[in-house]
Amino acid sequence: MLNGILGKKIGMTQVFAPDGTVTPATVIKAGPCVVVQAKTAGADGYEAVQIGLVEETPARARKPLAGHYKKAGVPPTRVRREVKLAAGAEPVQAGTQVLVDGLFADGDRVDVIGVTRGKGFQGVVRRHHFRGGAASHGSMFHRAPGSIGASSFPSRVVKGMRAAGRMGGDRVTIRNLKVVRVDAENNLLVVCGAIPGAPGGYVLIRKAIAAKRVAVAQAEKPQKVQVKKR
Repeated sequence: MLNGILGKKIGMTQVFAPDGTVTPATVIKAGPCVVVQAKTAGADGYEAVQIGLVEETPARARKPLAGHYKKAGVPPTRVRREVKLAAGAEPVQAGTQVLVDGLFADGDRVDVIGVTRGKGFQGVVRRHHFRGGAASHGSMFHRAPGSIGASSFPSRVVKGMRAAGRMGGDRVTIRNLKVVRVDAENNLLVVCGAIPGAPGGYVLIRKAIAAKRVAVAQAEKPQKVQVKKR
């Protein structure tokens, strides 16, 4: 059994509980995926499974990559990722289909890995939240970074100095998101909270590595029935 699946972010929504509680959630089209290659310790030095996300529009592949898919007997996919096998799981053969309802259920904890939105080249105020200078009349220091080091010692810019540069476009992992709902018919996975990336971006959903214990809600606790004596 695998510990993850590929998906595409659809967007955010709200989930209403029977008691009226509103939960912000993200809808992900998780799968269906196919196993493209099964790596073993004897042949590759480690155990993992390469999966590809099957989409409505067929993908095109060049000859070397097309042969890789032909060997597995699956159609070409645009996105491929490696996921680990669960501890003690049986080996998975190439061509096996991976579905969202086979991995996750309502209430599970997952980690979502994606690429954040790219913001381009930004200054220190937006990129690192510098305060900036005064905006009053006569001030000539507004959004500049200021001093970046002493001149006498060490007479250089210290490594890691916060400065202007490219912002966003980083690989980010959001941990311990709760699965609100699993729609097996439409291959949808609804998780509580936000995930990185813009709608339409590809994400990897895996079982939480360090899952937190879910506190029992007050409504779920057995309540004692008090009988009034007359």
